[in-house]
Amino acid sequence: MARHLKTGISDDAKADADAKVRQTVEDILAQIETRGDAAVREYSERFDRWSPETFRLDRAAIDACYARVSARERADIEFAQAQIRNFASIQLDALRDVEHETMPGVVLGHKNIPVNSVGSYVPGGKYPMVASAHMSVVTAKVAGVKRIITCAPPYEGEPNPAIVVAQDLGGADEIYCLGGVQAVGAMALGTESIAPVDMLVGPGNMFVAEAKRQLFGRVGIDLFAGPTETLVIADDSVDGELCAADLLGQAEHGPTSPAILLTNSEALARDTLTEVERQLETLATAETAGQAWRDYGQVIVCDGYDEMITVADAIAAEHVQVMTRDPQYFLDRLTNYGALFLGPETNVSYGDKVIGTNHTLPTRGAARYTGGLWVGKFIKTCTYQRISEEASVAVGQYCSRLCALEHFAGHKEQADIRLRRYGGMNIRGLEALPGAD
Repeated sequence: MARHLKTGISDDAKADADAKVRQTVEDILAQIETRGDAAVREYSERFDRWSPETFRLDRAAIDACYARVSARERADIEFAQAQIRNFASIQLDALRDVEHETMPGVVLGHKNIPVNSVGSYVPGGKYPMVASAHMSVVTAKVAGVKRIITCAPPYEGEPNPAIVVAQDLGGADEIYCLGGVQAVGAMALGTESIAPVDMLVGPGNMFVAEAKRQLFGRVGIDLFAGPTETLVIADDSVDGELCAADLLGQAEHGPTSPAILLTNSEALARDTLTEVERQLETLATAETAGQAWRDYGQVIVCDGYDEMITVADAIAAEHVQVMTRDPQYFLDRLTNYGALFLGPETNVSYGDKVIGTNHTLPTRGAARYTGGLWVGKFIKTCTYQRISEEASVAVGQYCSRLCALEHFAGHKEQADIRLRRYGGMNIRGLEALPGAD
């Protein structure tokens, strides 16, 4: 039976924190909807101490950012974007328009149509999340989105040059230096200076995630991507040093980022607990990672692989790193995860930054019903139909009777008028028509 060697804060404490975030976001969005640009500027000043003449960067400002990015940095950004663009293109190739004659005279099909406009949020207030620009902008571009706008908060009092360059190289049409709920609200609701979008994408902190949740329905969203989560599944084929590095490497995202070790080895579990404390002594981001580990870190010991799979699927973590003797066993059996990282050779950081898979992934159990951001998230699969007069009569007979079964008189008449026009039928005698039995 699974047992905890370490637990995080209580569910009640989490619920209380969530309620406070919910109310804060609701208030901000209401102000943006009512007062537009004035509210956006007020919140930018309050939260980011940022109030430029305009939040949108013009070509000169974008070019100035290029001048501050080294050739090596630009090459690294271009390499990462090439990997993401390549995998998104491979995924796009898996989507096909279809058209098929399903019965004589009945042609059904679907078209894959890109969303017209997307707002991409790129986190960057605490850490300049350059990779988030790749993940959303490049992928949307591959999908064929016509208008892509981006918002990233100021970093150390100004637009972060690397983020701006990544947004521009990725294909963003409008680039704004604006962060937090005010950015998400402005993109979704629109203001005097920012035309609203049809869809919001991109990760963010708990406030950004809650804003997307509250705006869902007004606009589409990619998924609920809140604070980063990582689950390390390991056995004694690896050591505590490696497990600790991979747990803390994701815990540094923020003080509410869960990092969980799931193992069938109590010796590895205790070794990892010791290693975490040792590594926190020298880790540059120890203040953030340490708080996340203290409040949200867990260590769970199971009796075997099957129990580890059961527990992992119940957690449904965003990132699941498998470092066992048989990673394939977990790939074949796990069903709830945002992304899998198989074997000690890979790690979540590769997926976060460069390898080509998308790092915007489901959190808070959403992996039970959705995968992460991919090119298909930007595409609507829309059906259509066309039929001949003869087929309209053939199908209409069934439709008429089924509408009568449901007492939908108006629906029935839609079928009956076509039966009269195309088949010359006496509707009252429909029961006797060929195929009516």
